[in-house]
Amino acid sequence: MIHKILEGLGLQPKEAKVYLAALELGSSPVSAIGSKAKINRVSTYDILEKLGKKGLVNFMIKRDIKYYTATDPALVTEEFKKRADELEKALPELKRLRGETSHPKIQYFEGLEGIKRIYSDTLNSNTEILNYCNSQAIRESWPEYDTEYVQKRIEKGIQLRGIALDDEYGKNVQAKDPDSMREIRLISKDQYNFTNEINIYDNKVSIISTKDELIGMIIESVEIANTQRALFEMIWNFANAKVSAFGTNAPAFGAAPAEAPEMTIRKVGGLKKTEKKEEAPAEDQVSLF
Repeated sequence: MIHKILEGLGLQPKEAKVYLAALELGSSPVSAIGSKAKINRVSTYDILEKLGKKGLVNFMIKRDIKYYTATDPALVTEEFKKRADELEKALPELKRLRGETSHPKIQYFEGLEGIKRIYSDTLNSNTEILNYCNSQAIRESWPEYDTEYVQKRIEKGIQLRGIALDDEYGKNVQAKDPDSMREIRLISKDQYNFTNEINIYDNKVSIISTKDELIGMIIESVEIANTQRALFEMIWNFANAKVSAFGTNAPAFGAAPAEAPEMTIRKVGGLKKTEKKEEAPAEDQVSLF
């Protein structure tokens, strides 16, 4: 049983025999240890040298003869615990080398061709794409966006849900939803204006900036992607709540409520007829964050 444990710690079968023989005999010459382990003297000497390099035996010389002593098992145990701790500390780096790291993998891209590479990556998505879009900004930077990207996404059968700004471009894009395998909800441009385009898909988040120059990145991380999905769903549900509250002709998410209608109130009992315009209560502003 002890032999198997030592072999499990990385010792060869003969190394385990020699270590146990040295441990049982105490300080002894090579010949005595070899005899106890039933291994010839030359092989025993070689094995003891290897065990010495591993820190499992040490020696002293008396009258030109080497006497070997096995290292205290308690010290051996501590040494293996220390090595195990060091291995555990190195585990994240080992996982990174194997591609299993929890650290996000980030790729950077520049220029229109770089941006096209980001969008091309989304076309490999196995999940629906969740999208924040400034419909005007991306199309001004990439005039062929609809034919070179949207059409390819449709051909691949990848569904998209998007949150866009309530402007002329956003409304035009939303109007084409039925033919574009997508559903767009609009939010107020005055309150929530943004220029970046963000796509959440698989375990990735892509961010594209079009404000000053075309730059972008793909962040590959399960945790980051899942967090961004949760935030998207929160905003998506807020937008849906607005639609439910106002009906199908609802204003865009975050837009000011319509002017209150004029009401006519008739008094009874001989009093004069009066007209009163009741103001609708101001709607609470809904914050995205």
